[in-house]
Amino acid sequence: MSTKGCNTSKKDSPPSVEEMKQRVRAKCEDIIDYCTQGKTSKSFFSIEKILQCHIGEWACLIFQLCLISFEEKLDYKTWLESGLYYRGDALPRTIKTMYGTVRYWRTYLIRKGKRQGGVYPLDTAMGLTADGFSPLVMSLATKLATRVSFSASVLLFKSFCGWSPSSEAIQALVIGMGRDAPAYMEQVDAPADDGDVLVIEVDGKATPTARAEELQKRRGKRKKTKLACSCPRHRGKHTRRCRGKRKRRKRGDKSKHGRSITLVVMYTLHRGEDGQLHGPINKKVWGSYAPRKVMLAWARGQAIKRGFPPDTDKCIHIVVDGEKCLYQRLAKLFPTASFALDIRHLEEKLWKVGRTFHKEGSDALERWVEEKRELLYTGRAAELLTILKQLKLGLSARAKRDQSKREALSKLVKYMDLRLSMMHYQQLIEDDLPIASGIVEGAARYVVGERMDCSGMRWIAERGEALLRLRCIELNGDWDQFFAWGYEHWLDKMRQGERVIVRKETPDDLPNIDSLGTSDTEGNKQAEWPDAA
Repeated sequence: MSTKGCNTSKKDSPPSVEEMKQRVRAKCEDIIDYCTQGKTSKSFFSIEKILQCHIGEWACLIFQLCLISFEEKLDYKTWLESGLYYRGDALPRTIKTMYGTVRYWRTYLIRKGKRQGGVYPLDTAMGLTADGFSPLVMSLATKLATRVSFSASVLLFKSFCGWSPSSEAIQALVIGMGRDAPAYMEQVDAPADDGDVLVIEVDGKATPTARAEELQKRRGKRKKTKLACSCPRHRGKHTRRCRGKRKRRKRGDKSKHGRSITLVVMYTLHRGEDGQLHGPINKKVWGSYAPRKVMLAWARGQAIKRGFPPDTDKCIHIVVDGEKCLYQRLAKLFPTASFALDIRHLEEKLWKVGRTFHKEGSDALERWVEEKRELLYTGRAAELLTILKQLKLGLSARAKRDQSKREALSKLVKYMDLRLSMMHYQQLIEDDLPIASGIVEGAARYVVGERMDCSGMRWIAERGEALLRLRCIELNGDWDQFFAWGYEHWLDKMRQGERVIVRKETPDDLPNIDSLGTSDTEGNKQAEWPDAA
């Protein structure tokens, strides 16, 4: 789409409102003439492309007319009577809208005294930040970046609008808006139609992060080399030749260099007339690179907001994957909650042990595992643990043929022995409560995996944090409310005479427990593991 048509005047003085009206009418007449006087041999495709350009130019003229008209009607009396400013010249500016570049003029008020800077009342009144983009452009470009890569965001934006902010500008917008995301999540009201049972699922997923040596190469000065041919093919050959032979990774070495993200999914269930729990209701997911205790403290705060304080008599049910620190901290924060060990993780461990006794894919292996699973689902986890211990005692401590079996059984017995009180699966099934963390496992896939764990990606945790926050808000269905809330905050700052620019190059540090406004209630003393009985 062409961005011309809104910038026809070469002089620095603004056109009058009447002159702009004439341009708008003339452009509208051009569009009408094109539609009515066109040759019948033209295809609809060619008409559509030409009209897209004409309508974009016409929309830019409309924007220009609106801004110039508003500038003429704007009352500067309140600003000047404050005694803080004196009137300067009308200065030109261009902003990029969904339809193209728009040029307009606005009066500059210079601040009196030694304090530097000034304000543009027109920008404040119209809600235009110093970023050079219209609010809708900022919202759409950032929203696209939460779904696809930055380069793909540029491509998609350009496909529909004819132009696009650069990938660097979109990244800066993501960092800037990501700073406001935690404050939005803290102030948002609790849903009015919540259920009777609160369910919390916690899990983690790692994303590839850049190593220190990688960052040093990126940020350091690059040697300039003169090549006979600068085409990508020969330039790549020269780079590989100078780099030398890469060190081959050993078997089992990880190339991902992952850093873990903690994900918390919260939703409620409503018990219907049939006695069953229905939902999920008002499901929200939030993730962070921050220490795990920060995310769990956030979950505690959200639970209180949704009507589930620490001393509540309402049901709180938590599903975890068996990590020690998760139970220890959650049991302290949610003293009345019931816990369930994700049964899928336990079943996988049973299959792993079974493969040491029976051949992979055999009927004997399937029967062995099925017998053990039956004990779990019927509430006889303690009986299963006793059987596994007896099975281990029946193996030779010296024979090499039994070594792998003993090691596998020892790990499973120790794992179950510590978590036996979270294996009341029969009672949980009767109460229709979740016994698997499938929802948070899915969230790890679609929140983190589909956007931040793609081929070739390397994240800096602080930058990835900003994108992760915005992606959670978008996937929760709160993007429009979040942007409207942030936009009002920008307007408030502008009305106070501040210069607002949303784009930021430097991300904030990762949050800690103090940034949540709460104290670390765990301290050094954490909850003990539940009794095996």
